[in-house]
Amino acid sequence: MSGTSEGPTPAADLDRSAVTDSDYTTYHRAFAAAPLSMAVVDPEGIVVSANPAFGELLGTEPEALTGRVAADLVDLASDARTWHAYREVLRGRQARLRCTRRLKHPDGHSVWVQVTVCPLADGGPGVLLSVADISARRELQARLRHLQMHDPVTRLPNRTLFFERLSAALEAESYERSGSGRIGLCYLDLDGFKAVNDTLGHRVGDRLLAAVAERLTRVADEAGYARAATPLVARLGGDEFALLVEESTGTEQLADLAESALKALEEPFDLAGQRLSLTASIGVVERHATGTTATGLMQAADTTLYWAKADGKGRWTLFDPERNAHRMTRQALSSTLRPAIERGEFALEYQPLVGMEDGRLSGVEALIRWNHPQFGTLTPNRFIGLAEEDGSIVQLGRWALNTACRQARRWQLDHPGEPPIFVSVNVAVRQVWDSDLVADVAQILAETGLVPHLLQLELTESAVMGSAGRPLQALQALSDMGVRIAIDDFGTGYSNLAYLSRLPVSVLKLDGSFVRGFQYEGDKKEIAPNPADEVIVEAMIQLAHRLGLTVTAECVETSAQATRLRRIGCDTGQGWLYSRPVSPDRISELLGAQTYAVGNP
Repeated sequence: MSGTSEGPTPAADLDRSAVTDSDYTTYHRAFAAAPLSMAVVDPEGIVVSANPAFGELLGTEPEALTGRVAADLVDLASDARTWHAYREVLRGRQARLRCTRRLKHPDGHSVWVQVTVCPLADGGPGVLLSVADISARRELQARLRHLQMHDPVTRLPNRTLFFERLSAALEAESYERSGSGRIGLCYLDLDGFKAVNDTLGHRVGDRLLAAVAERLTRVADEAGYARAATPLVARLGGDEFALLVEESTGTEQLADLAESALKALEEPFDLAGQRLSLTASIGVVERHATGTTATGLMQAADTTLYWAKADGKGRWTLFDPERNAHRMTRQALSSTLRPAIERGEFALEYQPLVGMEDGRLSGVEALIRWNHPQFGTLTPNRFIGLAEEDGSIVQLGRWALNTACRQARRWQLDHPGEPPIFVSVNVAVRQVWDSDLVADVAQILAETGLVPHLLQLELTESAVMGSAGRPLQALQALSDMGVRIAIDDFGTGYSNLAYLSRLPVSVLKLDGSFVRGFQYEGDKKEIAPNPADEVIVEAMIQLAHRLGLTVTAECVETSAQATRLRRIGCDTGQGWLYSRPVSPDRISELLGAQTYAVGNP
């Protein structure tokens, strides 16, 4: 037959009745001359004929491919899904198969190809297998992906690639396959980098970032020596970097890595004639991969980095679940403070203030409690700082002042035969700045009927001693009104006693640290008292008396303390020796006593 000796037959059992000899010769010439690698494969998967382009692609003569198993030539049996689809096309149950494969050329280089398998055009038995070389396209895609996934300044993996690697490392099949099943992260931020950009310009800043990246990469390479994997170093944006440790061996490995990173950055950087020194702060997180999410890990790392910054910078800090729980609690409290005031979740307890000479109840300090539905009863140290930060202290303080004055008036009415007791209420300095405290006090006294001298307002020493302008004017107006002003925790702040003569203050409350210094007198089992504490306290009491002030000692816990305080002239005592903070009803019971019963109710 014409043309049969010119080359391999496209299909041994092709139905010749459907085409003329001329057509058949044309098809054969096109098949042989086509730049696309092609082969005709019979229903059993055996190559019947291959064109020269296919032989060239595989580095052999096309005649040598005849009789070979087609699936072996283009790696179609390497995964079950592709193999099944290929068999379905051979059997005529599927119209087409297209897949990508990486083939090894005999000279050693690899070739990326796109394999297409489809039925023959005339509907005869067998299929046409075509193979397109897509190596150039794959290389271009790889270059584009590298540009997309790497930071142009440092050439490190960027945030996108970092999270891709992190997510892959946290997939169950990844850490269940082998290894420790743990993951670690060092989240690093340069201290003061903004100043470099602002003073020297972004060009120097970029050079510094590139130099930092080089040093961190060197640290990671050294850390990965003799280990299964080298930590991934990535720039997450700005001056933030991350070192990801897959298959971590524990917190010690992460601590060593963080310490090495800090040490590597200690050496000054020489950049275009500029010699720069910097430090970094690092948050370190290490945990089991099971149950960990990328978001959760990054939140923990970000929180820990914040701790490192807050603790003084230039250091690494390990994630602490307890500290984090406290932070979460703090956030939860902060977000519910204002609604809690409106819901009436706060209450006041009262701690007695007892005369040192006669032992009588002379007043009480109102202490606020938050009956939180989730965290139980909270003392002021858990929420007052938050209230001062967000400004809700004004609303909360007004409520406490109103409640305390109303209760003091109630005691007065319920016990007309007893000398009335005063109530002492703590006031934050922000209440003076952010509200009209004088007007609030005047209105509350008028509404409750409490006389001004039965109200005492306590401010911290630092707030009172630093008062000027509006705060000082407010204190003077309150004092002129008849309200007593007390300095709380005296002795821990400025301690500028001479300044007291110029302030409208009537009471000093000695900080409990002074009182604790002589609580062991007469108890041979304990350490000896510190005589210096008594000298200091006695001097403060004498000076206060010279200035016309009375003195209250806080944290009185033993009878020995009370005896010594009374001996050196202290006027009033407050502490657990007399009572813990108690309910208003308990104070009512104590008002009927001639002298105060020492002990813990």
